[in-house]
Order: sequence, then C-alpha cells, then structure tokens
Amino acid sequence: MDARSPKAPGGDALRDAAENLFQELQEHFQALTATLNLRMEEMGNRIEDLRKNVNDLMVQAGIENSIKEQMIETEHKQGRGKERHRT
Repeated sequence: MDARSPKAPGGDALRDAAENLFQELQEHFQALTATLNLRMEEMGNRIEDLRKNVNDLMVQAGIENSIKEQMIETEHKQGRGKERHRT
C-alpha cells in the first residue's frame, strides 16, 4: 500500500509528521542562511575598515603607493604574466 493513500494505516499521520519535519528543517535552514548572510556582511565591513586603516597608516608612514595603487600594479603585472603564457 502507498503511504500517501488514505487507506494505509497511519498514512495521514506519517505524511503529517514528514510535512512537519520538512517545515522545521526549512525554518532552520532559513534562519541559518540569514545568520550566515549577516555574518558575511559584518566580515566584509570589517575587512573594508581594516583596508582603510592600513591605507591610512601607509599614508601616515610616508609610503607613496597606496593599497589601491599596489592592487592596480599587481593586477597589471598579473595581466602581463598571463599574456606571456599565451604567446
């Protein structure tokens, strides 16, 4: 007999239990997803603050290249390296 059939003994109870379990799992998953998204956003903000602080310290120390300039230089060098491999 099919467990979904109303003729099956306990079929409705089994279906209801499965639906309740699925609902609970879905609620826990949504809560976990929201928590992870919040923590990732917080971490992103902390990383951005750290980047700004490091950049400010570099400027105060008299280092000419800011982080942005260094990143551009790094990307530029990486781009050249890729071009060398292609030829």
